[in-house]
Amino acid sequence: MGANGHTHKFNAKQKQEVCLKVSESTTLMKFLLAQIPSKNRDNFKTLLNDKQIRVDGEIITWYNHPLRPGQEVIVGWFKMPREKQYPGIKILYEDQYIIVIEKSAGVLSVATETVRDMTAYSMLRSHVKEKDPSNKIFIVHRIDRETSGVMVFAKSEQVKTKLQKNWDETVIDRTYLAVVEGEVEQTGTIVSYLKEGASFVMHSSQNPAEGQRAVTHFTVLKKNAQYSLLKVNLETGRKNQIRVHMQDIGHCIIGDKKYGSTVNPIGRLGLHAQVLEFLHPVSNKPMRFKTPIPRIFLKLF
Repeated sequence: MGANGHTHKFNAKQKQEVCLKVSESTTLMKFLLAQIPSKNRDNFKTLLNDKQIRVDGEIITWYNHPLRPGQEVIVGWFKMPREKQYPGIKILYEDQYIIVIEKSAGVLSVATETVRDMTAYSMLRSHVKEKDPSNKIFIVHRIDRETSGVMVFAKSEQVKTKLQKNWDETVIDRTYLAVVEGEVEQTGTIVSYLKEGASFVMHSSQNPAEGQRAVTHFTVLKKNAQYSLLKVNLETGRKNQIRVHMQDIGHCIIGDKKYGSTVNPIGRLGLHAQVLEFLHPVSNKPMRFKTPIPRIFLKLF
């Protein structure tokens, strides 16, 4: 039943997607069957499997996902075409304005003087040009080459400018996972001033005159005698912020030789951009993308 007690009849041919409000605590499959009686359990399982159902902007694939009053469920009727696979990037979402990807560790966000091909940008550029040679792609933000995780790209200069200009207001949640050396005792917040020095290394200081203010919040998720897995939220988005701040507290990110790490048990940097939630630049609706904890991180615990 809908908020006003009605079920909904939808003509999928007329509407690309339908938006449903949750009025009472339930599970996703139960809710969908009650709201759209013209479809059956198998229909909804297919939609879930094809990533066509979102709850408050986040793509959900589990039929038993719990729902609470006030949430918004969006059902898309048209299946996204199966995307061509690109090495080191996975397209999580695409519409006419933006593309959201999950980048693997080792892949550059954009080209450098020495590496031009096989960057996230170059692969997405080829991807959009396959549909129309006049299509373009624009980088909105970067994550370090050694870091894996969620990134958003724009398909026009206007969308890029809008996202960048209002980045702090647009981004609702940006959560990282970090595996650091040693046992971190407790949850905390790190505040310092960051400045770029020689050879592109960031330096941290307690003197406001010596750089830009950087604030990092962290929570301990798992730990043992050798390593700790932290959930990290950024209040500011400075270059290499998490890496420098972890060095500041004496718990360097594993594999981060640049910022003091002496161990590399997983053969990569222990940093992953797990969640990116932001307001869509055109519809203004919240979009939430969450990736699982990398298995290679969990193996250490």
